Amino acid sequence: MKSLILRFRASVEDLSPEQLALLLTVGLVLGVFPVMGCPTILCLLAALGLRLNLAALQLLNNMSTPLQLALLLPLARAGTALWGGAAFAGGSWTGILGLAALHAVTGWACICVPLGGMLYFTLVFAMRRAPARR
Repeated sequence: MKSLILRFRASVEDLSPEQLALLLTVGLVLGVFPVMGCPTILCLLAALGLRLNLAALQLLNNMSTPLQLALLLPLARAGTALWGGAAFAGGSWTGILGLAALHAVTGWACICVPLGGMLYFTLVFAMRRAPARR
């Protein structure tokens, strides 16, 4: 674990406060996406599109997996509330799981994405104000 932290630190040492804040925010927000397997693909696409360090972003993604699992049910419940408490009345498991995933993604989009924006600006502000350590 210590070697992973040292590698991460070495890969982000020369980044500006804005780039580092973007890397941390994107890694955390995409890392808690409530559909298993999707955060890896989303982080890959974000790294390519935003020109972020892919290895550091995937490391953040993997480190946020426990948080992803912890937020799965609360995000699904928030999405269900946003959809008006619609429950699936059919009989197939794929329909039930698909609706649960839709509710969880809705909860994620309405809660995690705006909080990610606030996190980004908070991190940029804090990193600009912090004294540079050499």
